[in-house]
Amino acid sequence: MTAGLLPEVSTTDGLVEQAADLAVMLDQSGEIQGISVNSDSASLGSLDHWVGRRFDSFLTSDSAEKFAQRFQAVLSDPDLAPRPMELNHKDNATWEFPVRYTLHRVGNGNILLFGRDMQPLAEVQQRLLREQLAREADQQKLRAGQTLFRIVFEESETPLILLDPEKARIEEINSAAASLLGSTVETLSGNILPQAFDGRRRNEFMEAMRAAATSDIECGVEAVSRRNGRILNLRPRFFRVAGDLVLLCRLDVVDDGASAGPEFSNLLLSLYGATADAVVLTDAKGIIREANDAFLTMADAMQIRDVQDQSMAEFLMRGSVDLKLMLDSAAQKGRMGHYAAQVKSTIGTRTDVDISIARLRQQGGEPGFGLIIRDVSASQAPESERAHVMVSDEAMQNVMDLVGTRSLKELVSATSEVVEKLCIETAVRLTDNNRVAAAEMLGLSRQSLYVKLRKYGLITPSEDG
Repeated sequence: MTAGLLPEVSTTDGLVEQAADLAVMLDQSGEIQGISVNSDSASLGSLDHWVGRRFDSFLTSDSAEKFAQRFQAVLSDPDLAPRPMELNHKDNATWEFPVRYTLHRVGNGNILLFGRDMQPLAEVQQRLLREQLAREADQQKLRAGQTLFRIVFEESETPLILLDPEKARIEEINSAAASLLGSTVETLSGNILPQAFDGRRRNEFMEAMRAAATSDIECGVEAVSRRNGRILNLRPRFFRVAGDLVLLCRLDVVDDGASAGPEFSNLLLSLYGATADAVVLTDAKGIIREANDAFLTMADAMQIRDVQDQSMAEFLMRGSVDLKLMLDSAAQKGRMGHYAAQVKSTIGTRTDVDISIARLRQQGGEPGFGLIIRDVSASQAPESERAHVMVSDEAMQNVMDLVGTRSLKELVSATSEVVEKLCIETAVRLTDNNRVAAAEMLGLSRQSLYVKLRKYGLITPSEDG
């Protein structure tokens, strides 16, 4: 397509159109004398309105400056070798398109520009850029997913191993599983799993694992850890990752209780649900993991999730004081029995209870605790009667003997001291002579407690010194 005719080259218009997508003839002032657009470059459209106007009026500011320097160089040096330059055109204020030009000096001193439309290349580059950004975003999502998997896998309290089923090689193992095997994650990663067990050959071991993984009945493969002699039950399961078959293996400890068989376990489970005493299972910090219906009734909770993941201290009247005393004692001695406390429900009611607590073994991690909580409020005297049980008959008789010899104010003061002494003795006894815990239970500072212990002769000279 030709807009006007290119001066002096009108007979070669067809050749010019084939040689370039766009050809522009400029006079020495930079005004467009003629323009030719290749018919195959339909995206450029009609540029007839360019003729008779300055070429740089159709360039962006950056491109206009670049063109002016090259235009003057070609005018001043006719023998200057043509070098390509890329210019960005603007037209109708909104349309921009890039063109790569070479400038040529023609016989009458005019300048002929041969241009190659760069829009298709620019579109390809933009498409490649978008695809690159999309790939980077996908890679970031993949890395985030891998990071999340590793964190969850490692933090899981369940001992887990990811295994290559063909080579029996450990692909991933968490700390809980490595601890059961008596080693570390770094040592076991990449090793052959059967080598971690006594008397196990690779082929025989993996055949047993495949049989257990594909069995309709849930079963496992029993093996003895080579490093610590612990008997473990491996429960395998197949699944696919990106088309590859992977074996996920969970490790369970086989202890003496397992020999009683599933019937014994079912009986224990029935007892747990049917007993009138509240049973609570917590982690090492006293966070409730499981509780039976008796505890839910005592706590006025509708369902297990109403108490799950809460601290047991939330349901004790003395809160963290009671919980710390019980957990510390059970952690040191293995168990603690007959701890008197009050359980408060979610609606504020109180129940006098007797608590027994025992430390429980937990697979691959810190120990947990089991609490048996018995309601003793019905077996105690009414509260009105129990209000003065703390003061012994002998102590009250000693006070009554003073009637007539001292004023009422002095008698009340003497009675208060008797009650205060009995409260301090009770706190020291409940805390197994733990002075810090006793002070916390009584709401006193440690220094104030020691002052009162000296006052009532409840501290030995060696301790006082």
